Amino acid sequence: MNSLGFNKKCKDTKVVVAMSGGVDSSVAAVMLKKEGFDVIGITLNLYSQTSSKSSKSCCAGKDINDAKEVANQYGFPHLTLDYQDKFYEGVIENFFDSYASGETPVPCIQCNQTVKFRDLLNEAKRLNADTLVTGHYVRRSKDRFNAKLFKAKDEQKDQSYFLFATLQEQLDYIRFPLGNFLKSEIRDMAKNFNLPVKDKPDSQDICFVTSNSYRDLLQKLKPELINEGNIIDINGKIIGKHKGIANYTIGQRRGIGISGSDSPLYVIDVNKEKNEIILGEQSLLKKTVIELNNINWLDSEITKKNLRCSAKIRSTQKENPGTLNIFSNSAEFIFDSSILTTSPGQACVFYLNEQVLGGGWITKKK
Repeated sequence: MNSLGFNKKCKDTKVVVAMSGGVDSSVAAVMLKKEGFDVIGITLNLYSQTSSKSSKSCCAGKDINDAKEVANQYGFPHLTLDYQDKFYEGVIENFFDSYASGETPVPCIQCNQTVKFRDLLNEAKRLNADTLVTGHYVRRSKDRFNAKLFKAKDEQKDQSYFLFATLQEQLDYIRFPLGNFLKSEIRDMAKNFNLPVKDKPDSQDICFVTSNSYRDLLQKLKPELINEGNIIDINGKIIGKHKGIANYTIGQRRGIGISGSDSPLYVIDVNKEKNEIILGEQSLLKKTVIELNNINWLDSEITKKNLRCSAKIRSTQKENPGTLNIFSNSAEFIFDSSILTTSPGQACVFYLNEQVLGGGWITKKK
């Protein structure tokens, strides 16, 4: 069995590597090429990048040239596919719609769900590839079928939160060779391989938002979403005016434009129907029960009701223990102790020790 889990020689295993133009995917491609795999690099042109110097970028502008340069350096074919329309429809439109609905989207998850693990995966199969490889920091069991997903060795770089929506048949096909490495080790490999991207900074935040705020993009592309309305307190008293609900998210404290309160005020709710922002003290954000829909489950051998496991509702936080109950396509997670909740539209991901069980999308909170 070779390092990707196939019962044949590396040279007989065709691998499509999703190359974003960054350090991680470049190292993944070259690592596999050096092992002797039949590597094809593919970079998706996802959007028009106006700022070639932006450290947030991915799959646009200079990133495409960087990926191509790496492929040329190590002598494997590289393709560029124009997925701008697919990306706009599957990710950017959803991004706008979520904010217009008083939700807060997670575009990285939407990107994995659509253009990367659906459209690009289908392209890899069209090329008769044995697998699609990405540079994500996450681990996968070596099972050919019913593979399981696990957190990365590098806890600081773990990206499992963003991959909870991966379908079982997709997980069976995809490989993540960087999951057992530390980021520092990947940087060292990039230098040893003398890659042109060895010193390139990691992409940050939302890749297609190259300004300082997503609000600038909303104003530019969807100004009709910026409708002013009332800011009210928990008693229904009008205490100010907002600049459109798309500019606010639950838990937000800064940039609200309200002063003079004895204690800090946070956005505790967004009412799309009344076009209102509701403010209150931080204690009102603390909840125990999170309600979810559109559940994706990644281990058919584990029960889905009264399951003791852990969960997190933000990519940067540690998991918190609790009890999971899944009912058909909805679920609730009951945390053992109250947590600061987040906005509908965000994800709640379930873990059993190192294993990623799946997750769902936050709808409302009790």
